[in-house]
Amino acid sequence: MRPSIVPAVLAQLPLDGVLLFATRFIRLFAYGSLSVVLVFYLIGIGLSEPQTGTLLTLTLVGDTVISLYLTTRADRMGRRRALVVGAALMAAAGMVFASASAFWLLVLAGTVGVISPSGNEVGPFLSIEQAALTHVATDRTRTEVLAWYTLVGSLATALGALAAGFATRGLHAAAPPSGYRVVVILYAVLGVTLAALFSGLSPAVETPGPSEGRAFRPAFTRFSGLDRSRDVVVKLAALFALDSFAGGFVIQSFAAYWFYLRFGADPALLGTIFFWANIFAGLSALLASRLAARFGLIRTMVATHLPSNVLLILIPLMPTLSLAVLVLLARFSISQMDVPTRQSYLMAVVSPDERSAAAGIAGVARTIGAAIGPLFVGLMFARPALINLPFFIAGTLKITYDLLLYRAFVRVQPPEEKQRQQAASR
Repeated sequence: MRPSIVPAVLAQLPLDGVLLFATRFIRLFAYGSLSVVLVFYLIGIGLSEPQTGTLLTLTLVGDTVISLYLTTRADRMGRRRALVVGAALMAAAGMVFASASAFWLLVLAGTVGVISPSGNEVGPFLSIEQAALTHVATDRTRTEVLAWYTLVGSLATALGALAAGFATRGLHAAAPPSGYRVVVILYAVLGVTLAALFSGLSPAVETPGPSEGRAFRPAFTRFSGLDRSRDVVVKLAALFALDSFAGGFVIQSFAAYWFYLRFGADPALLGTIFFWANIFAGLSALLASRLAARFGLIRTMVATHLPSNVLLILIPLMPTLSLAVLVLLARFSISQMDVPTRQSYLMAVVSPDERSAAAGIAGVARTIGAAIGPLFVGLMFARPALINLPFFIAGTLKITYDLLLYRAFVRVQPPEEKQRQQAASR
């Protein structure tokens, strides 16, 4: 019997669900630890700021291609196999980054492999896990399950950032790149661990084989896996790409480096800062599920995301490190409320047999959007007068996304909201 302290919605998950929560934790721990030191490490081994920005952009582009390929084929090649391949690519990229310093080789490894410079999800993992978790949850519990899933990821990212900051403190004093390299090696090791855990998933995570009629569907449907849900997914994916493009200007790696350039914050302090930032972000996800149950998914997404983007614009306007950190933490305490609600909304408004493809394409759109920003940020960071500009660009674009999302989808309700509305009208 599971301990009583386990939330009821999680206690109902099968073993595969528990395993997916575990892989989420390990993966985000790796992402969080790498994001704090990655820019420091790349500059420490000889790359310039523009080269670093270019590398991170190409890394995200490569993650996009890998994710698109695996997520649109996961149901045919097997979800378990797709996840194992993704984990193997993550481990391979980490090993090359830890052992090479040639720019072309790092670009090749970052493009072909799976590297997360932002501390956020990249690759095929989230889309496939998200579809599997939605399959084992009901409409009423879907948002809460995904909220806990988000919390676990945020906690793991926070612990990874904290661990990376403190782990590099002593080693950094003796040989700067060596201390950061330890974290990169850990990233590769955790990739191997993920591959082993994904191998342990049962056949229950797989989808049924395609029906005979699928062979006669249009080419777009055969490639993307989308049919009835195509229009809504395309609209949502375009909006998500805009949001991620904005977020690409303030990815955690560059945000950490900004605190160093502006206030001289060292990696240990940055690890602590982003530990609490991600803790607040994760806890906010649980509140988001309660707000969504009362006000609706779209309204919750927009009402919490708008003020967080105003706070994002305010961060570089703060005159001291303490105030800048305070505004950053305030932003993180509400900025991620749209994550479980966004995931839940997408899963709710598409056909059940198209959820993996929908999540994959939406995820790819987000990665494409995020891949462009770092290229410009690297150029801005090479000019001291422009290091604050990414925050202003990101905040403005994100506010635009919020307004467009509300206008387009406030009247498109998921099943549970339609049921509540019908019950209230009786």
